[in-house]
Amino acid sequence: MKLSIQNQKGGVGKTTLAIHISHVLALTRARVLLVDADPQGSARDWAAAREDKPPFSVIGLDRPTLHRDLPPLAKDYDHVVIDGPPRVSDLARSAIIAADLVVVPIQPSPYDVWAANEVIKLIQEASVFKENLKSVFVINRRIVNTAIGRDVGAALAEYSLPVLKTVISQRVGFAESAAAGQTVLDTDPKGAAAREILALTKEILSLGV
Repeated sequence: MKLSIQNQKGGVGKTTLAIHISHVLALTRARVLLVDADPQGSARDWAAAREDKPPFSVIGLDRPTLHRDLPPLAKDYDHVVIDGPPRVSDLARSAIIAADLVVVPIQPSPYDVWAANEVIKLIQEASVFKENLKSVFVINRRIVNTAIGRDVGAALAEYSLPVLKTVISQRVGFAESAAAGQTVLDTDPKGAAAREILALTKEILSLGV
């Protein structure tokens, strides 16, 4: 599976999701490659902060030829996760074309819902070149027990992309684990954050891409 995590609005938690999904996939003994396609290099910074070797490979590939450059690099891996760039660009288009599935994280905010139009346009453009491309929304950084956290799913129903059932909540454990180059699967593997990430990855795999 080649999975691209994309949203042209910054601060929606793309890198956090990319790292955590990669870790869950690696726990299944699959060979996993995380491609950092964000020029800011946050996933690479995370890997550098880790004391031991990450449970999956991390490389930087932040150029608009990504979809052409990736196949020979990906051939030795079972899964590839692409952490996309935070703006509409040729690089973002390339990161979408390179994927079988695009996951669009959306924060429960009106601004994020409105901004979803931009990434949907990119996905539609990419679908011209890749007919079997699938795409889904995932609600990320939901603040528990708030009205907007409950209502965002209904707001996203206006768009053509389906919304995954699993919701990822905003939890301090994500930031705390990242500072040490870890994930919540390292620091609190039985906690609520880990359970949500495990459920999300299981749901993504169930799509059969």
